[in-house]
Amino acid sequence: MSAAFDKLIAAVALAVTSPLLAAALLAIRLESRGSTIFKQRRVGKDGAEFDMYKLRTMVSGSDRGPDLPLSEGDPRITRVGALLRRYSLDELPNLVNVLRGEMALVGPRPTIPPQVERYTERQRRRLEVKPGITGWAQVNGRVSLSWPERIELDIWYVDHRSPWLDLRILAKTSWLLISGHGLYSG
Repeated sequence: MSAAFDKLIAAVALAVTSPLLAAALLAIRLESRGSTIFKQRRVGKDGAEFDMYKLRTMVSGSDRGPDLPLSEGDPRITRVGALLRRYSLDELPNLVNVLRGEMALVGPRPTIPPQVERYTERQRRRLEVKPGITGWAQVNGRVSLSWPERIELDIWYVDHRSPWLDLRILAKTSWLLISGHGLYSG
């Protein structure tokens, strides 16, 4: 899809979800100290780095270190954070990244620089397009997939991307959000 379409949808989505976003920000603030927004350096199209925004779902300071995996029942995740993750509401601030032109609605999820440094030449192909809020790997297994499987699905997307595929991914994402299938349980 075009960048203009992505920005239009992102602006409308932010406007429509602003009451929900405000409630989430308040809930985060009431439950724990620290910033309500989590900012993390990510790698986008052609290797350009940017700050990606999310709602904070973990206790402050627990995000240190790039390779600290999350597990079910992880004590670093707050109660509010678990709820936000369950419905992927923590990703709403990614819409700001779309408005800024750093991300698209659909594309491979952006990863952190230390992961990109370990990419093979083939894996670097996922950087040929803007990263997305959702993508082919997200709707085909997400957390149940290994990292190499996700990258292969992202490369498949790069090779087959089209407006119709993007619409299919957005429709499937909507279904996953409603059903909760394959999303983080927190």
